[in-house]
Amino acid sequence: MATNRRPRSQREKYGEELRIRRIAAELTQEALSDHVVCSPTLISHFEAGRRLPNLEDAARLDQALQTDGFFARWLEDLESKFADHFAVAAELERQASELRLFGISLVPGLLQTDLYARAVLSTASPNYRAEDLDRRVVNRIERARILDNPLSPVVWTLLDEAVLRRRVGGRQVMAQQLTKIADMAEAGRLRLHVLPFGVGAHALIESMVTLMSFPDAAPVAYVEGLRTGNLMDDPAMVSSCQSAYDLALSDAASHQESLVLVRAIAEEHENGQH
Repeated sequence: MATNRRPRSQREKYGEELRIRRIAAELTQEALSDHVVCSPTLISHFEAGRRLPNLEDAARLDQALQTDGFFARWLEDLESKFADHFAVAAELERQASELRLFGISLVPGLLQTDLYARAVLSTASPNYRAEDLDRRVVNRIERARILDNPLSPVVWTLLDEAVLRRRVGGRQVMAQQLTKIADMAEAGRLRLHVLPFGVGAHALIESMVTLMSFPDAAPVAYVEGLRTGNLMDDPAMVSSCQSAYDLALSDAASHQESLVLVRAIAEEHENGQH
């Protein structure tokens, strides 16, 4: 039976320990911020797990709280490979027993091939260094290792038809990407549904969303926009996202129909049609 809380990430455990040590030292957030030379708001973000201190700030935390390097040492294990707005979601993704993915314009990151991911990430800024791009692609592909287990997490994949039609990376890249998704669906690794253009407006037309369920904790929802993301664990908000997903799913093509459509569009890309 699920509890009323989602699993805590390591970042959140770090923040909770910081709060406990601060209170034990009889310091307010304002007083601690004076020692660290930062704003009280930043201390609040540290304690909530929304942000991590840099190494210099962690050392000043240890000095102020007399914790003998504890927070600086722990920090080394918490540095995320991902952007701050996604770091906690990425950690929870690994703990989930079920994932419900929706792609509105792009293939969800967990399902991307390396070439597709490279094409997406290379457009994120006006210029980039090759080594930075390589690192980001590797990080994205490594996330997908949670799918190596053939049974867990259970994965539902709902895609707007726009995801299939948008030619990211060129014909061959798209053909390879869609073939990968179709192969996973045919092998039973994911449940696949497509929202055809003919449906018109649908309940998820405004945003991508990922729904995560856990064996012993409450579910969460994650939505993402340009340079920002929102991890929701408020039960009312999560329930609203789940309802929107169910509504959109009810408008989608069946698993078998979706599989046929994805393979057909992959062939169109392969043959240079459209």
